[in-house]
Amino acid sequence: MSEVFDGRLFSEVFITLFVIMDPPGIVPIFLGLTAAMTGKQRNRAARQAILVSFGVIVSFAIFGQQLLSYMHISMAALQASGGLLLLLIAMELLTGKSEEPAPSGNKGVNVAMVPLGTPLLAGPGAIVAIMVFVQSSDKSTSDWVSIALAAVAVHVSLWLAMRFSGVIRRVLRDSGTILFTRIAGLLLAAIAVQLVADAVRAFIETS
Repeated sequence: MSEVFDGRLFSEVFITLFVIMDPPGIVPIFLGLTAAMTGKQRNRAARQAILVSFGVIVSFAIFGQQLLSYMHISMAALQASGGLLLLLIAMELLTGKSEEPAPSGNKGVNVAMVPLGTPLLAGPGAIVAIMVFVQSSDKSTSDWVSIALAAVAVHVSLWLAMRFSGVIRRVLRDSGTILFTRIAGLLLAAIAVQLVADAVRAFIETS
């Protein structure tokens, strides 16, 4: 089983994406964006948002290497920039600035795609994170399977959070949601610092 699945890599990718994409934290934003929708429309919006987010993540996971090569960007540079970006997102989670949904700017836009699917779910943090994991892997079958399953698992968690958003909101209440978001921000900050530290070490070793 270990030849086709790496449990450690799976857990690393899952935890990182889970913290960044924050399924419990997306509940109040999802409810706010879909307040005028019926139950069926809200469920359809959840499915559409997940499909858009997953498509964006997979696209960058597959074509991220070609993009980096074309732009002559090193792995260490990607890790450093990704760490700094994730640190900014962590600060927003810790200070509560991420809790207000971004305005769509156009009432004709499908909120399930924009801003929910992207950039709220498949935002810069998640994109950089998945690219870093793909680039740092040895491209073996077990690594690809582990990363893919982790991405699927996170999106299933996101769909469940949005599908049962009303129940989760009643259970966690506002205080519980805020507490979970703050803890997620703390964990994400630690992940960001580790990414920057690894990038600095790589720069030193290659200099």
